[in-house]
Amino acid sequence: MLRNWRGWLLLPVLLLAAAAGRAGDGLPPGWEDLLAEVAPLDDAGERAVAISVRFLGTPYKADTLGGGPGLPEELVVSLDAVDCFTLLDYVEALRRSSTPGEFRQRLTEVRYRNGMLAWEQRRHFFTDWSIAPGGRVVDVTAEVGGSNTKQTVKMLNRRADGTLLLPGVAVQERTVRFLPVAALGREVLGRLRPGDYLGVYTAEPGLDVTHVGIVVRRDARLSLRHASSPAAAGQVVDSDLIRYLSGKPGVVILRPH
Repeated sequence: MLRNWRGWLLLPVLLLAAAAGRAGDGLPPGWEDLLAEVAPLDDAGERAVAISVRFLGTPYKADTLGGGPGLPEELVVSLDAVDCFTLLDYVEALRRSSTPGEFRQRLTEVRYRNGMLAWEQRRHFFTDWSIAPGGRVVDVTAEVGGSNTKQTVKMLNRRADGTLLLPGVAVQERTVRFLPVAALGREVLGRLRPGDYLGVYTAEPGLDVTHVGIVVRRDARLSLRHASSPAAAGQVVDSDLIRYLSGKPGVVILRPH
């Protein structure tokens, strides 16, 4: 997925400073208790699901990060308005945090390569997480899909005509594994785990996925917890997974560890 690809056109003005607080302040007010609530959960996926509950009903807002080539990069913390990718950013950073004071450091590690706060180092694509060092998020698409797994080589950030989707960001050649939606039978779906990060695969040049969310399992029912655009719900919701994926080309599955 290409996150906030229109955001480079906008100046990073008024980046919700009230919610973010000063650098080093840790979590915004009202969120400190969350880490204590999820601390007993050892399973990474269960922890991600429990954290994401707090975001249900949070308004959808595109381009919350802003930024662009040549502009000063700021660590935006906007827990009260998210798009689909920043929702996962915050969940993953909170999952890795033991104390409120380390949240911003973890968010920097999640959002940027080598912890470098720069537009060029931002992880703009969903599968950027799966190639990050440390193995905190791994690609389990082939593990879940088995022989149903397909793969293709993508030139991320390059349109079909050769122009860049994101000026100032290097093109990345990457093998992207995906499962066609038609292959998501009972056996394959049974291998999904709560807290898996799921991306909607696209064949469009330059992109890996077009939307992302978190797999939630309640008994036999699978849902996708995601920031749904205003054209749909306009907030973070749980959608029936199979119904949501109907008509979509496929999925990419990453798993927190």
